[in-house]
Amino acid sequence: MPLNLEQKKAVVAEVADIAGRAHSAVAAEYRGLTVGEMTKLRAQARSSGVYLRVVKNTLARRAVEGTDFACMQKEMTGPLVIAFSLEDPGSAARVIKDFAKEHKKLEVKLISISGRLLPPSELETLAKMPTYEQAISMLMATMKAPVQKLTATLNEVPGKLVRTVAAIRDAKEAA
Repeated sequence: MPLNLEQKKAVVAEVADIAGRAHSAVAAEYRGLTVGEMTKLRAQARSSGVYLRVVKNTLARRAVEGTDFACMQKEMTGPLVIAFSLEDPGSAARVIKDFAKEHKKLEVKLISISGRLLPPSELETLAKMPTYEQAISMLMATMKAPVQKLTATLNEVPGKLVRTVAAIRDAKEAA
C-alpha cells in the first residue's frame, strides 16, 4: 500500500530526527530474508539501543540530507535496511554483524561514522569499538596504573626491611 504525502513527510521527519542524534549508521541489503528473520533482527536491534528501519531510498536520501550521514545518499540503492547507533558508535555494527553471521542473505552495503563513508569491510572494526562503559573503564585503568605502581614501590621499602629483620632473627635463632 503506497504512502500518501503526509505519511512520507512523517517518515522523513522521523528518520531525520534519528539521523541527527545517531553516532553511526549501517545500511544492509535484506533481499531474501523472511518476515520472521526481519522480526528477529528488529528485536535484537531494539534490545541493543539501535534504531532499525526499512525506508524507501528516496525518502532515506531526503532524511539524511543535512546530517553526518549525507555521504550515504548516492550509494543508497536496492532494498536497504538502515540501522542507526543511538547509544554508542559500534552498536549498530555489532547487531548487523552478529545477525549476518547466521543469515548470509543480509549483506552490508554502507557504513558511515562522523560524516565519513566507510567500505563494508570496516564493519568488524566498527563493531569492535568499545561501549561508553568499556571506554570509561579503560580510561580509569590507565589513570589508576601509575598511582598503583607508586603505592607498590613505596610499600616495598618497609616490606624489604621486615624481611631482612626476620632473616637476621632466624639466623640468630639457628645459631
